[in-house]
Amino acid sequence: MPAFDEFRPLDEKSLVEYIKATPNLSSLLGVSDNYQIKEVGDGNLNFVYIVVSSSASLVIKQALPYIRCIGESWPMTKDRAYYEAKALKEHGRLCPAHVPEVYHFDRNMSLIGMRYLEPPHIILRKGLIAGVEYPLLAEHMAEYMSKTLFYTSLLYTTTMEHKREVAEFCGNVELCRHTGQVVFSDPYKVSEYNHWTSPHLDHDAEAVREDNVLKLEVAQLKSKFYERAQALIHGDLHTSSVMVTQDSTQVIDPEFSFYGPMGFDIGAFLGNLILTFFAQDGHSNQENDRKSYKKWILKTLGETWNLFHNKFIALWNENKDGPSEAYLPLIYNNPDVWRLVQTNFMQELFHDSLGFGSAKMIRRIVGVVHVEDTESIADISKRADCERKALNFAKMLMKERRKFVSIEEVISIIEHVAS
Repeated sequence: MPAFDEFRPLDEKSLVEYIKATPNLSSLLGVSDNYQIKEVGDGNLNFVYIVVSSSASLVIKQALPYIRCIGESWPMTKDRAYYEAKALKEHGRLCPAHVPEVYHFDRNMSLIGMRYLEPPHIILRKGLIAGVEYPLLAEHMAEYMSKTLFYTSLLYTTTMEHKREVAEFCGNVELCRHTGQVVFSDPYKVSEYNHWTSPHLDHDAEAVREDNVLKLEVAQLKSKFYERAQALIHGDLHTSSVMVTQDSTQVIDPEFSFYGPMGFDIGAFLGNLILTFFAQDGHSNQENDRKSYKKWILKTLGETWNLFHNKFIALWNENKDGPSEAYLPLIYNNPDVWRLVQTNFMQELFHDSLGFGSAKMIRRIVGVVHVEDTESIADISKRADCERKALNFAKMLMKERRKFVSIEEVISIIEHVAS
């Protein structure tokens, strides 16, 4: 039986041998030469295999030392698998209802074995493109974000514990730098990786590159992204990082995780909901004009932030006498001062979320790696129209985010832009 003490990419045949040689996996699946194996990676970064035996099933994910969709010309550390496994375990401990269980991690092989989210689980993005409503999505995502962000922040942990974890996740610097490049840099300059719906959006892409006010705003967001170690964030919380059924929501793929600004996670999810809203006109037809579905998306957008806000505040109030050293009760015991502290904190977090969400939207329209929501619109003119509306909204939101007090105000502007 081959040794697996040094990294090598696995294929279906060598994966069988790996499973048989790994007690954590073979004890779950049973030892067999007849596993059903299917490679289901989306093609961007990793190999992802579904492995099914007569007794169990699981997912094997292996990181490659480069970006799979680009090739060896864009190297990327395979150590990202370590941080993904660590984040899955930590977020799973804090919010087990919405994070799949990790069964096995092999650092030498950059390989994770975890729970297989069996059908009818599908990638949320695909469900949104198909026009499926998920009545518990806002509730579940608000619970996941509130618990993972609050409990890994200085609002709950001790300074020593927080600094120790920040230092540990600083090792994921390469993926952090990659995010900084594709979200906060490339869309605002000429880059070989940028693309857009051309020639329809040629002028729009140029306008982004020449918008000095936008550049100043994105510079501030970039600084916060790199400098503000608020909480253990997922780091790539778009709608393809969530798998759903009507009553289940599971967050996957936190390989970009590090201690960063809370608003980056919240903004990524909200921004992706807004992108799919603007894409709906491109998926409408005579049988379904998608108008009612667009209302559901905006309802979900509002509920996600409002539920998150309430759950986060509730966790903060429940733990105000806990180990945190951020707001000591002896200093902030006056109810009026306490309310002011929370109001200021949540208002800044709201504005951060809007800013990061708009940056993620802009990147998905004129940067590298777009979203299937728009890319799957067959009519190029329709696609460009949807993208232009989303892009113009995102630019406005980034510049004027501090003017908004509530998510309802944001939704009102979205409705106006889309009309």
